[in-house]
Formats: sequence, structure tokens, C-alpha cells
Amino acid sequence: MSESPPEFQYWHVWTDDDGVSHQTRCALTDFAKKSMGGKAAPQWNDDILTGECHLMVCELPVGWVGDWHENPKPQWIVVLQGRWFVETMDGKRVEMGPGEFSFGADQNTTPGPDGHAGHRSGTVGDEACRLMLVQLGDKWKAARPGAFD
Repeated sequence: MSESPPEFQYWHVWTDDDGVSHQTRCALTDFAKKSMGGKAAPQWNDDILTGECHLMVCELPVGWVGDWHENPKPQWIVVLQGRWFVETMDGKRVEMGPGEFSFGADQNTTPGPDGHAGHRSGTVGDEACRLMLVQLGDKWKAARPGAFD
């Protein structure tokens, strides 16, 4: 195990003061080496938050597109298998594959001149995309980048 704490990169989907959604590359960096209990050797852990959440897994079929919408709740989204994309109102499109993750907090967007609000997402390639979602409470609604630093 590395003696230096790791850094986990993720994409943060968020809404600015004008109601426009964006994606910003962020990092989880608050790691401490400790055991999970028993005789387990120490490992690097970043205790991001504790409390109630809703955990789900889903599969997006090949060719699936979620047209413009906001994240229904603040949520961590982890790609388990396949690939998908997220496109925000600012025109940025990010593709993610297995092991990559993002935090969706684009609540409170304002429709632009084209009527788009929030983000659009969909599968990439000829394989279904399996995701794990961890939905959080309203405390994290419209959280900005840096909320988990």
C-alpha cells in the first residue's frame, strides 16, 4: 500500500448562479489510513458522509438517451460496466467508463434559449451501461464543486 494518501478524481455536475449546468473535475483527497475492523490491515479511507441515503443499481440499454433533465436528487453515480455520457448546458460532454464516477447536483437549473435545463445523458457504444447510484438528502441539493473537500 502506498504511504501517500490517494486522490480519487470525479466529475461534479452543478448549477451556477444563472441556472446553467456545468461539469467540473474534482478530487477526493481527505484520506486516512485505518482498519475497517477486526484483523483487517489498514487501508486508505475517505469518510465522505454518513446518514440516510437511497442506494440503487440500474442498467441503461444500448442506445438509451435521457433527454434534458436535472438529477432527481443529489447523487453519486458510479459506472460499473459499459460507458455513458453526460452533457451539461454549457456544452461540455464527458464520457465515463467502469470505475469512473460523478456527483450529480444540477438542481435548480433555468431553461436556456433552446429550452434545455439540467443535463442529458446516454449510453455510449454497443453495450448496456450498469450504474450504481447513491442518492443523498436535500442538504446536498445543488452542491457546488468543493463540497466534499
